[in-house]
Amino acid sequence: MSNTFVIKGLGGERKLHGIVRVTGAKNAALKAIASTVLFRDTVTLTNIPEISDTLRMFDLLKDMGAEVIKTRKGAYTVSIEKGFAPELTPGIAKRMRASVVVTGPVLARYGKVSFPHPGGCVIGARPLDLFVSGFEKMGAKVSIKDDSYVVTAKGGLKGAEIFLKNQSVTVTETFMMAGVLAKGTTVIKNSAMEPEIADLAEFLNKCGAKISGAGTPTITIKGGKFLSGKGHPYKTMPDRIEAGSFLVLGALSARELHITNCNPEHLESPIDILRSAGVGIEIKKNEIIVRAPSVLRPVDIKTHEYPGFPTDLQAPMTVLLTQADGESTVFETIFEGRLNYTESLSAMGANITMMDPHRALVRGKTELKGRKLTSPDLRAGLAFVISAIVAKGESVIHNVDTTIDRGYEDVETRLRAIGVDIERAKMVPEETPESAV
Repeated sequence: MSNTFVIKGLGGERKLHGIVRVTGAKNAALKAIASTVLFRDTVTLTNIPEISDTLRMFDLLKDMGAEVIKTRKGAYTVSIEKGFAPELTPGIAKRMRASVVVTGPVLARYGKVSFPHPGGCVIGARPLDLFVSGFEKMGAKVSIKDDSYVVTAKGGLKGAEIFLKNQSVTVTETFMMAGVLAKGTTVIKNSAMEPEIADLAEFLNKCGAKISGAGTPTITIKGGKFLSGKGHPYKTMPDRIEAGSFLVLGALSARELHITNCNPEHLESPIDILRSAGVGIEIKKNEIIVRAPSVLRPVDIKTHEYPGFPTDLQAPMTVLLTQADGESTVFETIFEGRLNYTESLSAMGANITMMDPHRALVRGKTELKGRKLTSPDLRAGLAFVISAIVAKGESVIHNVDTTIDRGYEDVETRLRAIGVDIERAKMVPEETPESAV
């Protein structure tokens, strides 16, 4: 049995209206939770999204020996207790990719850490070579024992210059946090520039860290001191991927949709592309108002590291392109295999041709029809929800609990509030050609 969404589509009509509030960012909250290992005292975290990934990250720290207390919805305190074990629990860590970010703070604090190869969405190879080489540059030794990585740094980590051959948010954050307790200065070059990195650095600096350059290609960390959370609660920034997904939904199906509690500055690329497609968008300080046009123009999208078009919005945007009047191209430059979900969109009636593993040609406008689908991963899962809302007839989306619930808090309640006919049910997934991805 799996959690399933049953959605009755709008058949292309622009009926949605109202207000949808964006929750705290999954990718910011997970790293803030991991950063608590750097603190000598209790840390207060607020606006944490109540999703399976954040709950699993708290479970990981608790299993290692931390004290985690939920004080109210979205608010937690975390204390690293005596007896905290520098070993990531395999049963938890294997189920979430973000667990690997804990290794940096743990290694920096305890001089050792062991962890399995992390899990999460299967959307292409995500090797750990950047982590291994970075730890070695900081003076650690890495070995593999019983299917786990064992990293030791006798005398603690030492500051180092680390050049990332590929920009990576998780790697950048891992070594930025490791550098906080390392002896000396750590410099990360070709670092990722996503807003979540600058957000984390700002919080850590308020608590005593010395980090400069976060949000640029070069980050410098002067390390050596534990942090203090006293008087410095963390508030999770708005989730730009969630806001962007609602923006795409509004561009397809909204009479007028107000997306609140967001930061429009983090969505400049998607907003520019949607405006090129003819979408009416009004921007306020913490709000975006979107109105679906009568005709969508075709546009080409190419994913890129921030501030380029986010790979996590590629699947929702592809759904939009199926409703554009003409030919569009999608070029996925970040992850291998991240266009596999298009087979399911084609089963719904989309006209999508794979040109190679990274590029697809989308011909619109096509009528989408409701289908039984199996969500393959977190982001494509929400894209299926959007396609089901646009489609004619009823759609059933399986695997909600293992994919969509990882990143979107109570999304069906928020969608119902703006006019979507969506219900959560428990069903046995059916193996059908339409659901194969």
